[in-house]
Amino acid sequence: MFKRTAALLCLSTLLLGCDNNEVGDVSLGMFTTKDIKIEVLTDPEVPGVTCHMSNVVADLDLSDPSDMSISCRQTGEITPAMIAAIDKSKSGDIVFKKSKSIFLKSLKIRRIYDDSSQSLLYIAYSTKETSGSYKHSMSTVPLWGTLAYQPPVKP
Repeated sequence: MFKRTAALLCLSTLLLGCDNNEVGDVSLGMFTTKDIKIEVLTDPEVPGVTCHMSNVVADLDLSDPSDMSISCRQTGEITPAMIAAIDKSKSGDIVFKKSKSIFLKSLKIRRIYDDSSQSLLYIAYSTKETSGSYKHSMSTVPLWGTLAYQPPVKP
């Protein structure tokens, strides 16, 4: 119970824009105001999944760069009840959102369930086009070896 409460508190902090979830800060040099921030995110519906996301933060600019990277792993139990509670549509659920600009640009992480491979997909993406493309990064967490794994039904 405590872990779930702590995870939800951590996510609430994320959604409010605080950086209590920051686990790393890498300077990009002495003559720049940009840093790579590394944050931890525990999925609010599937607390057995932890994601680490890196993104560039420009302290004195009006807009942060859109580049980001995400890596997610199983770090605890994943149960059938957790999987039953998530959105299984093709667009999935937004599990994280962070403002990257005063111009309505944001960074979002979506969880998508892939029934055919029994995997959770986490995609981090920018909501504004940058240099002709939308920046994004993806990570997968297979359910194999968890209580939530369901063998595929063969026709």
